[in-house]
Amino acid sequence: MYRIDPKALHLAREFRDNPIGHHSPDLELVLNVLRAGSIQGKYCLVCTKPFQEWRLARLSGTRGVPPEILHNRVYHSIVEAEWDVFKRRWFDATGHTIDDAEL
Repeated sequence: MYRIDPKALHLAREFRDNPIGHHSPDLELVLNVLRAGSIQGKYCLVCTKPFQEWRLARLSGTRGVPPEILHNRVYHSIVEAEWDVFKRRWFDATGHTIDDAEL
């Protein structure tokens, strides 16, 4: 299985700059890892106002049980929301935090 190199920040930068759309093959490999595995506790987004507001949530991992919405984190841009979830999943997969200042 592909392992994410936590030093490959160029891939994080690529995602930050274009979170929605086509990605390089290397970034697709990273995204596959971040989206794979157990879904229990995995970060996700819940749209609470169409095209205006998203909230951070964690998947329950149980069919029929809705995600737990984390009310302390609200986004008003899907790009901002996707970037935050990407960083959280990157940390979960690699144990390394992405520092925006390093990108």
